[in-house]
Amino acid sequence: MSGGVDSSITAYILKREGYEVVGANMQLWGKSSDPDVQKVANKLDIPFHFFDMQSEFKKYVVDYFISEYRAGRTPNPCVACNRYIKFGALFDKAKELGIDKIATGHYARIENKRERYLLREAIDKSKDQTYFLYTLNQKQIARSIFPLGEYKKTEIRRIAQELNLDISAKPDSQEICFIKDDNHHSFIKKFGPKENEKGEIVNIEGKILGYHNGISNFTIGQRRGLGVVTGKPMYVVDIDSSSTRVTLGSNKDLYRKELIGTDLNWIYVDDLDKRRKVKAKIRYQAQKAKATLFPIKDAKVKVIFKNSQRAITKGQSVVFYLNDFVLGGGIIE
Repeated sequence: MSGGVDSSITAYILKREGYEVVGANMQLWGKSSDPDVQKVANKLDIPFHFFDMQSEFKKYVVDYFISEYRAGRTPNPCVACNRYIKFGALFDKAKELGIDKIATGHYARIENKRERYLLREAIDKSKDQTYFLYTLNQKQIARSIFPLGEYKKTEIRRIAQELNLDISAKPDSQEICFIKDDNHHSFIKKFGPKENEKGEIVNIEGKILGYHNGISNFTIGQRRGLGVVTGKPMYVVDIDSSSTRVTLGSNKDLYRKELIGTDLNWIYVDDLDKRRKVKAKIRYQAQKAKATLFPIKDAKVKVIFKNSQRAITKGQSVVFYLNDFVLGGGIIE
């Protein structure tokens, strides 16, 4: 329970359905729990636990976040947090307490078909969060409950209002939870190892346009804050960590039809053993696009889109769907 409306109403719904509900809050990075958490737990009359997981969060989320940017990739910390913290370390805590299942405020659904636990998109497509959950394995999904998958967000806020909870109008959390000013470069400089960050900014032809103070300042598709004046719109089209070189190009230079995915996890099947037609998302806010998957050596997958996709970004997740079920996903290499 984070103190927000989604996790609070998750607890309420489960108690209403007859579950024995235990609230839990995790301290992840530099601050104590939101005071609204305890208020909601008191209102619902449920026991509440507070877990300090800062060391686990630093290891699996913050350190990963910093190292990926240092390597010229753009990480997805929410995916890592779900994989290692919410459905990893917190699962271990639940087991210690003799608790059978973990419930969260994610907008997603679980179905049991063909003797498999499947992950399905939420009823409210505008809030669906299956993209962030593709790393879950069968054991984790079997022990999970996502009550909000059957609701619209407007219904959840209405329930909170009917319960007279102060959080009913609380805004959704935004951006990266552990970087309050959304300045990831200053965060990396403060908490990451000191490195020689300077490098060249070049155009597609290799002509030097200027210099930068660190590749962690950049991500694929970025237009603003490039540090050079070119007289026309330019975008980051490549980041090379070995040379610390950032390449700028036009908007059309951002479009690609293919990518290689690695660190794969499959939910709908045990493994990808043949070519499959799917729809794929290359970032959370992207639309699903028609694509074909080809299994290749070293447990990787080649993804060929029917239409070119803008700003395919190394380090981000690519998630595959069969209709509204998650087939699986991986990291863009």
